[in-house]
Amino acid sequence: LPLLLKATLLRLASGSYHPFYNGFYYNHIMNDNGDGQGKVDYFNGAKLVVETSRDPVYSYNGANVTLPCHYRYEPDLGPKRKIRIKWSKLRDDYTKEQDVMVAIGKTYMAFGDFKGRAHIRQASRHEASLVISDVRLKDDGKYRCEVIDGLEDESDVVDLRLQGIVFPYQPPRGQYRLNFHEAEQVCQDQGAILANFNQLFQAWSEGLDWCNAGWLADGTVQYPIRQPRKPCGGVHLAPGIRSYGPRHRHLHRFDAFCFSSALKGEVFYLDRLAGMTLEEAKQSCQDAGAEIARVGQLYSAWKFLGLDRCSAGWLADGSVRYPIVTPRANCGPAEPGVRSFGFPSKGRFGVFCYKER
Repeated sequence: LPLLLKATLLRLASGSYHPFYNGFYYNHIMNDNGDGQGKVDYFNGAKLVVETSRDPVYSYNGANVTLPCHYRYEPDLGPKRKIRIKWSKLRDDYTKEQDVMVAIGKTYMAFGDFKGRAHIRQASRHEASLVISDVRLKDDGKYRCEVIDGLEDESDVVDLRLQGIVFPYQPPRGQYRLNFHEAEQVCQDQGAILANFNQLFQAWSEGLDWCNAGWLADGTVQYPIRQPRKPCGGVHLAPGIRSYGPRHRHLHRFDAFCFSSALKGEVFYLDRLAGMTLEEAKQSCQDAGAEIARVGQLYSAWKFLGLDRCSAGWLADGSVRYPIVTPRANCGPAEPGVRSFGFPSKGRFGVFCYKER
């Protein structure tokens, strides 16, 4: 056996076999005759390079967005080659979350909820850009553009970020009542999704300061602090995102940090002289050809449409809130924000309605 192994190694070294290659350089492999007699053309030193945007690509809910991706050969191999393009959505740790699309020439297939919303743009010779229409909240994240040419397989990653707003949410039952799955549901009920860490960090950098811990999309529990204070981790800790780390998704209970993006429609206010109960408020919105607004829609209207109303109104979850862009007397604190009256069991107020354009 040692002699046989030695002879094999000598034969490989002698050049009678083409050397093993690590896949960074590619020429062409196999014919397309389908006769099982595929001819192998060996490596010629051409290098495949894939490039996407270095900067994040920004979009918003309901928009159309293009994630740029181009490839080239060094040196150029001339006419366009038959390659395969594959797009995948990644988790924050760069492991694959889901397949988005695979394309060979003009034939392509989209997967999951990207069906009917995604296609490849190949406007130029070496373009492999991904177009996503009707962008959804959960489309936010990292995407890998992978170009496959025979044995050669190169890729690059582009970051899609939705312009949006993070807001903390407590249900009517009070503080720290939600396990992870319930937190996912309450955010969805409010026209939002659970925020990820990057979204929470962005909100913190823009001024979000909240002392109650809440679930994030990765199953961790965190909260943003701008002004250190004793009940919020202590006065000696620097400002930042406080983290409890991963928690048990069924047993542990906290609040939620929800993420909402720009709206496809508008939020408007209705009132009566004597105010309305919650049921009357819902009916008033329906009579106006709309529906009672959800919390995420009110936050989005405040953030992106400049909705400023110093009159409290019902929302779909039974809470009463009002948005202030320009702080003024008798309209709450000195900072802009969405004010909350909680979940009153009695009382008559106006209502915020939402209508799609």
